[in-house]
Amino acid sequence: MADQPRARTGPQGPDHRDTHPQTPAGVRRPGAEGPHALAPLEAALRAAVTRGGVDFGSRRRAEYAQDASNYRQVPVAVVMPADADELIAAVAACRAHGTPVTLRGGGTSIAGQAVGDGVVIDTSRHLNRILSVDPEARTATVEPGVVLDRLQDACRPHGLRFGPDPSTHSRCTVGGMIGNNACGTHSVAWGRTADNIVALDVLTYDGTRMRVGRLSAREPAEAVAAGGRGGEIHAALRDLRDGNLALLRTEFGRFRRQVSGYGLEHLLPERGFDVAAALVGTEGTCVVVLSATVRLVPLPRRRTLVALGFPDLPAAGDAARAVLRHDPIACEGLGAEQVAALRRGVPDAEPERLLPEGRGWLLCEFGDAAGAPDHDAGTPGTAGDEELAAALARDTGAVGVRLVTDPGEQAALWRVREESSGLATRAPDGTEAWPGWEDSAVPVEHLGDYLRDFERLMARHGLHGTPYGHFGEGCVHIRIDFDHTTPEGVRVFMAFMADAARLVARHGGTLSGEHGDGQARAQFLPLVHSPAAIDAFNAFKAIWDPDGGLNPGILVHPRPADERLRVQPGHRPALPLATTLALSEDGGDLSRALRRCVGVAKCRTPSGGVMCPSYRVTGDEKDSTRGRARVLYEMVQGDVVTDGWHSEEVRDVLDLCLSCKGCKSDCPVGVDMATYKAEFLHQHYRRRVRPRAHYSLGWLPLWSRLAATAPRLVNRVTGSGLPAAALKAAGGIAAERPVPRFAQTRFRRWFESRPAPAAGGDPGRQVLLWPDTFTEFFSPEVGRAAVEVLEHAGFEVLLPPDRLCCGLTWLTTGQLGVARRVLGRTLDAVDSYLARGIPLVGLEPSCTSLFRSDAVELLAGDPRARRAAESTVTLAELLDRRAPGTDFGRLGRAAVTQTHCHQHATLGSAADDRLLARIGVDNDRLDSGCCGLAGNFGFEKEHYGVSVSVAENVLLPALRETPDDTVVLADGFSCRTQISQLSGRRPVHLAELLRDGVRAAALSPGGRPGAGPGPAR
Repeated sequence: MADQPRARTGPQGPDHRDTHPQTPAGVRRPGAEGPHALAPLEAALRAAVTRGGVDFGSRRRAEYAQDASNYRQVPVAVVMPADADELIAAVAACRAHGTPVTLRGGGTSIAGQAVGDGVVIDTSRHLNRILSVDPEARTATVEPGVVLDRLQDACRPHGLRFGPDPSTHSRCTVGGMIGNNACGTHSVAWGRTADNIVALDVLTYDGTRMRVGRLSAREPAEAVAAGGRGGEIHAALRDLRDGNLALLRTEFGRFRRQVSGYGLEHLLPERGFDVAAALVGTEGTCVVVLSATVRLVPLPRRRTLVALGFPDLPAAGDAARAVLRHDPIACEGLGAEQVAALRRGVPDAEPERLLPEGRGWLLCEFGDAAGAPDHDAGTPGTAGDEELAAALARDTGAVGVRLVTDPGEQAALWRVREESSGLATRAPDGTEAWPGWEDSAVPVEHLGDYLRDFERLMARHGLHGTPYGHFGEGCVHIRIDFDHTTPEGVRVFMAFMADAARLVARHGGTLSGEHGDGQARAQFLPLVHSPAAIDAFNAFKAIWDPDGGLNPGILVHPRPADERLRVQPGHRPALPLATTLALSEDGGDLSRALRRCVGVAKCRTPSGGVMCPSYRVTGDEKDSTRGRARVLYEMVQGDVVTDGWHSEEVRDVLDLCLSCKGCKSDCPVGVDMATYKAEFLHQHYRRRVRPRAHYSLGWLPLWSRLAATAPRLVNRVTGSGLPAAALKAAGGIAAERPVPRFAQTRFRRWFESRPAPAAGGDPGRQVLLWPDTFTEFFSPEVGRAAVEVLEHAGFEVLLPPDRLCCGLTWLTTGQLGVARRVLGRTLDAVDSYLARGIPLVGLEPSCTSLFRSDAVELLAGDPRARRAAESTVTLAELLDRRAPGTDFGRLGRAAVTQTHCHQHATLGSAADDRLLARIGVDNDRLDSGCCGLAGNFGFEKEHYGVSVSVAENVLLPALRETPDDTVVLADGFSCRTQISQLSGRRPVHLAELLRDGVRAAALSPGGRPGAGPGPAR
């Protein structure tokens, strides 16, 4: 280990001349001779990959130009082989044409290993099979594109799991974990990926296929004697080992999180000459993994979580060593700023309630890891758990301790930790924070001192970040507010990186503890490793990949850390991109808004939450929030996607965006693709002919008002054969979709013609009920029920003037000029009510959400819009806050709820759940994501199939398993329409269920709650 720099240093750290990648003979930067030079490569790849995908198009290349790192490299092509044979053929085609190859799984790499300017091969799309699970041997064999959670699901019935579990477990691939030597939360018990690999089936760039693993004493010689290219490789590895025994035993493998560079210690005889383990962490620079056999560990019988609080984060780092004496299966550190970030990003989260006193915390989990004795074999909450918590507090000097045994609370705390990588991308003041020095690790006994020194180092450079990480193994994650936009900012970035490398070396640590070095840190390896170690890295790479065709510029002969940054000093967008929407959280800067997408890829998760419904159907990167953000970003840059607002690439990538707003809440950094899509559609179709559905569905409020003059006639026309088919075809509506029937009596007409209620005596009990288009013209029964419930609770219900609309349908179809005029007229009419403190009560979640959040984007700086946002409440919120003592009866019913996407994203459901509990409803809120209709989306003929498939993901199967006497709740008109049309169930609005509770109580003898009439199904 070197305490002093091993390379010449200039003002930006190690001399670039010493570390610039060397271009091997036969491998060239693709496309340098112009696009025509790529034609032979394209022909060869298309001949090699016939069942998968080969794409040289600008849209696909834009999708893969970034991973989760600071770097941007546009590939010449993206290949998605259907199986191992096509993968082998694709690599051969690339080698024949001197084109470098970058392998990619989930694209969540943080150091720049998953982007390249050659051919990017995505294994996640098709090479994602679980080939076998052997419970007796405790192994599984998988293809490289298998997502970790899928593997865990397959192993769980056998009581087994794969040990490593990075926070991206729901979307990272096993191949990517092998490339980076991923570890995760439970590595303190189950180790790194390298510790859990039995064998690898690998391919070299020159076409040699080998199966490698741990070898017995005689097997290395036998492998050499077998001859051929495989024998040459084993002989060279043996010679490399034998020539560096002292080096490998003293500088490598000193502590488990020493992941930087290559893991050459695995070649030692005492480690079994484990070639597979040595290839783990090589970041795609040595071999292509075709399949992997992995070791499995037993699931813990139960888990206990103890949260320990400390005065600050370094004090938590000091305490980690004491925690290890109690054999935890996880020991994670987080600080007060991390908790605050979760509070900002997820308003319903309550991390402060779950954590003990302190400003730095350790989350310590215990269980029977891999057969180790459990600290107590009883049930959660036993005296053994309490004794453990007390012992931890005593041994660590914690200022606060909390024993957490409830699984829901445990999950909530782990969510704080898992969301950290995304939440940390924005500082409290909104400043962008970046990876780079993201993943350092030191021996755990040095952790507290390292954290203190690191804080001083950041202060010296004028930088700020929020550390957290795997404190039980000394691994620290952080994103820092580097300024990559100015030459001075880049100079500070490079100087800091060099100083940080020297600092971690002084503490006996390493540049990377699980994410690998990539381009981000490899330049600084000479500052922490001896020249002999650097030579050994170069030799190891040359043994496997003498042509340098696999991931050049990564780890060995690295590109400088400030080359090909996503944001370049002095770069200005090539296009005039003034936006109509305010983009207020990003200062009106679309480029900055799109940089919110740092690539953590939570949008690629197959279940849970709302985003991204179309990706869950297609599995295509273009249909993820990340893929869309990448193509939009390239539109801003203007050199790959060149047509600006008229870009067909962006139009295509946004085509299957449902505008569900799921990303606004589910994305850790709040990428709001629905807003970006509305802006793009507005600009794209400005003074151009729009899709027919924009006229038929975008102008629905106007057509509904016209239809209300003769609803019976309109319903006969829209419900009959040929006339209905003609109307649908003219309006771009799917032939399979029944047109919702217009109500015979508008809600307002009923409201104004009913007997006048008793005059209210308290102006403070007045509410302004918003008669949205759907309640007014299609579901007036919802409005009637809401009025009955509100008046039962003692409110005086007012309606705004007629002929108003919030502008929702014009907003979602990108007709922003009309939307602004419509909304402005509405605010003119209702502002006098709101100024008197009268709340605006919404029944339709999408319209309520528009008032709550979109209004201030449409009418930036307008005090009326701000007042509307602050005054708008849902029915549940109003009753929960201002009618806490009102008796709504008790129904004693079971219900399942489909949450509207916009309610999930901007409104929340906590108040709804409390109200349902008050009326005795046993509610199951489905974790089903979007229903698939999503306003106009599911009615458009091009999207009907995807709309149904989205519903089939979770919603429809859940409804089929739901008993007929269970109430189906859905406040959104779209959700109710999708459910009734595809399942035959009749869903109801919360207002209707509350109304039934009120009536049931009134009908019971003596006014006591009774069964009463339930809602129709």
